[in-house]
Amino acid sequence: MADGLFDQFKDWYEKRHDYARDWKARTGGQVVATMCTYTAEELLIAAGMLPVRVLGAHEPQNVTEPHIFGMFCPFCRDSLAQGLLGRFDYAEGVTLTQSCIQYRQTFSSWRSNVPSVKWDYYVPMPNDVQSPHARKAHYAEIQSFRTFLSALTGKELTDAMLHEATDVVDENRRLLRQLFDYRKEANPKVTGVEALYASLTAQFIDKREHNEMLKKVLAALPSRQMDRKEGVRFMTIGSENDDIAFMAMVESVGSTIVIDDQCSGTRYFWNESKKDADPIKRIAERYCDRPACPTKDYPSHTRFDHVLGLAKEYNARAAIFLQQKFCDPHEGDYPDLKEHLEKNGIPTLFLEFDITNPIGPFRIRIEAMLETLSEEELF
Repeated sequence: MADGLFDQFKDWYEKRHDYARDWKARTGGQVVATMCTYTAEELLIAAGMLPVRVLGAHEPQNVTEPHIFGMFCPFCRDSLAQGLLGRFDYAEGVTLTQSCIQYRQTFSSWRSNVPSVKWDYYVPMPNDVQSPHARKAHYAEIQSFRTFLSALTGKELTDAMLHEATDVVDENRRLLRQLFDYRKEANPKVTGVEALYASLTAQFIDKREHNEMLKKVLAALPSRQMDRKEGVRFMTIGSENDDIAFMAMVESVGSTIVIDDQCSGTRYFWNESKKDADPIKRIAERYCDRPACPTKDYPSHTRFDHVLGLAKEYNARAAIFLQQKFCDPHEGDYPDLKEHLEKNGIPTLFLEFDITNPIGPFRIRIEAMLETLSEEELF
């Protein structure tokens, strides 16, 4: 949009490394590279640190083969490459909360081979979050993380500090939900690309600054006039995707991305914590309760109805599965989730991503789906 309403988010996204270096210089705080959106950012923020989500650069690289297998997903390899190439040389720490086994190898290689890393921490979060023992186990792990950070910084992380940090993060989640609500409207006032800029930058910008920017945008949205037609309303589903060029292409050919189920979007911020006098319980249980990644969605597939509910709530006409090549967790639940959506009237398209994929062939497939959907509406 020419009104520039989302320009700050775009600038933050494109210059995220510059932002982190500037934040470190002006605050004197530590920057921590975080892997996976299950990371309890609240503890890092309470410790005066800046959590920065590790993202790839969407460019070919040749530095990871000595460290991890080439059949690992492109996101694993690209994330490791960014560390090896020195893109995160401002990050003194690196953390991972258990997600998939391939990304754990990325984390292990990062902490062993990225010279700027001074400390690392791995949180072995239970994958079976549906177990009655999961909350107690994750509570203990978050408490251990708190103890580690207190020893690292030399200052106690008090209950008050943890509650304050959690309130800030919850406000960010709440504001992002309000922003995404505008995508429910006919001819939404927020495009899919704009929403992606907002949700992604929340993962590496100081939450307080990000909250203030979200408030300014939300204040301006009611009177915003859009100069584009919505076309077909799409939902995107899958593993991590911050490919702005792809999303912009989809919205340039007669469609609008109105909602997602991805860790680059809604799975990151969808639920707030529940108020509790114990801040560790408040934090730990929030991550157990959040919309599940496939690695944590068993034995019952809770995410299937959640995804369908989002599609219905946001009036998505069809869904696009964005599959990182070789992503085992999402590959595993794709057939059943596809069947679940299609049985309930949501057609789907499957696209497999690698960082070397040109957009052209994807454009052809998107346009073919749009044509098919248009033909169906005639009968």
